[in-house]
Amino acid sequence: MIRIGVDFGGTKIEAAALDPEGRFQARVRRPTPPAYEERLEATREVVGEAERQAGVAVTRVGVGGPGSPSPATGLMRNSNSTILNDRPFPTDLERVLGRDVRYANDANCLALSEARDGAAAGEGVVFAVIIGTGCGGGIAVDGRLVAGRNLVAGEWGHTPLPWPRPEELPGLDCWCGRKNCLELWLSGTGFARDAGKPAEAADPGDPALERYIDRLGRSLAVIADVLDPDVIVLGGGMSNLDVLYERLPAAIAPHVFSDVFETPVRKALHGDSSGVRGAAWLWPLE
Repeated sequence: MIRIGVDFGGTKIEAAALDPEGRFQARVRRPTPPAYEERLEATREVVGEAERQAGVAVTRVGVGGPGSPSPATGLMRNSNSTILNDRPFPTDLERVLGRDVRYANDANCLALSEARDGAAAGEGVVFAVIIGTGCGGGIAVDGRLVAGRNLVAGEWGHTPLPWPRPEELPGLDCWCGRKNCLELWLSGTGFARDAGKPAEAADPGDPALERYIDRLGRSLAVIADVLDPDVIVLGGGMSNLDVLYERLPAAIAPHVFSDVFETPVRKALHGDSSGVRGAAWLWPLE
C-alpha cells in the first residue's frame, strides 16, 4: 500500500515512497543532469532506489514537473526547463521506467498535496502558488486537482502583471514569447533582478520588498476576482519570507472587486516536500 511520486525539477530530481497516511517511507534525490536522456535515466534510478528502500515494486508513478503535455499532441509545452518542450516526456518516462505514469504541473502537485493534508486541508477551493525559480499556480477543489480541459488551469505565471505602474512599462520580455509575465516579477529570480540581491538578504523595510508585495498583491487579486478561493497557499523559495503573510492580505484587498476580502494566505505546510507528495497523490494506492 505505497504510492511513489517524483518531483522533476531543474536542479534536482526526487523520488519518494509514501504510505497510505502520506508518511515518507523513502526519499531519494540527485542533481538534475544537463541532457534529456540523462534526465530520464536519473529518474529511473531514483524511482528504483525509492522502491528498494521502501521494499516495494509499483506499477504506477506520479510525476510533477514544469509545463504540461498538450492534450492534442502529447508533447510538452510551457516548461521553463525548455529542454522538455516539444518532446513526449510523459511517454518517454513510461518507456524508461516501465511503469504507467501520470504527469502534472509542479504547482498542481503543490495544490493537491496541501489540499489533501496540508495548509488547506478541509477547504473547498484552493489556489496554490509556486514562487521560486519560476512562478506558477494550481487549483484543487474538495481535495481533487483541477487540471482543466486544455490542461492549463492555474497557469497564472504567464499572465501579465495587472494594473502596471508607469515604471513597470513597457514591460519585460519573457522566455515564453510574451511580455510582462508574472514570472518575471514574482519569481525569486525576478526579485533578485529588481532588488540587485536575493530575497533572503532583504530586510522588512527594503523598498524592493515593498514593490514585490505590491505586485504579488495585485496579481493575487485577479485570482480572488476570478476564482474567489477559500484559501491561498504559497510555496517555493519566496514563500519562506514570513513578512508576506503579515502584509499580503492588505496588499490584495484594495484590488479585489468586493467590499470584503477575508481569504487567508498560508505558507505550504509541507514546504518543498509538497511537490513530490502531490505527485504521489496523482494515483490511488496500489
